[in-house]
Amino acid sequence: MRDKSIFRFKQFSIAHKKATMKVGTDGVLLGAWASVTNARRILDVGTGSGVIALMLAQRTQPDTHIDAIDISEDDCKVAQENVGQSPWPKKVTIQPCSLQELISEPYDVIVSNPPYFINSYKPPGAKRTRARHTETLSQHDLLYHSKRLLSPSGKLTVILPETEAGKLVELSYKSGWFCTRKCLFRSRQAKPVERVLLELSLQFEPLHAEELVLYESGENWSKAYKNLTNAFYLKA
Repeated sequence: MRDKSIFRFKQFSIAHKKATMKVGTDGVLLGAWASVTNARRILDVGTGSGVIALMLAQRTQPDTHIDAIDISEDDCKVAQENVGQSPWPKKVTIQPCSLQELISEPYDVIVSNPPYFINSYKPPGAKRTRARHTETLSQHDLLYHSKRLLSPSGKLTVILPETEAGKLVELSYKSGWFCTRKCLFRSRQAKPVERVLLELSLQFEPLHAEELVLYESGENWSKAYKNLTNAFYLKA
């Protein structure tokens, strides 16, 4: 029987039984989609089990360094264990810290699967509430502190539900950002958009827009999704 407490990728595994949020499609999408070409310093905000940080470690050059932060010390312990068991224990640094508190040299890329529930029902348990609600990281704070921590040519990449993504783009324009990449994700072609991947930049670039569908038919993944995740999923 497969051990569901461990999520196995091609080059690393994630033990996520004790993590606040388990490995899911959102994190894998973000880790695979974020542009990291020529990035030497990357920040993962709200790292949880460390899955996104390790995906980026796999995708980047040996001299790239990834800082991964989370406000949960318990999650940081989980992430640290996963990093320690990975092929890149020196490439990723885990730190219990909020984005608002972080002081650092500029980053080339900041990625975040941020909290997104605004004025909605809160799930039971304080840890899941912090992980999924914007009380600890508002969209304003995400944009303000990302701008503070990014290099002039740096990029902020996030994944959000469609409504929250629209709000973030609107707020970003008012704060001097430009949306340079956008991907609408849905599980099936006939389904509504379930998530939006966004890349924001402080420098103007023409917007590149795309769509991605998970299932082509039945439980068969689409060719585009397989191509995106092929380096990670065992079944891709």
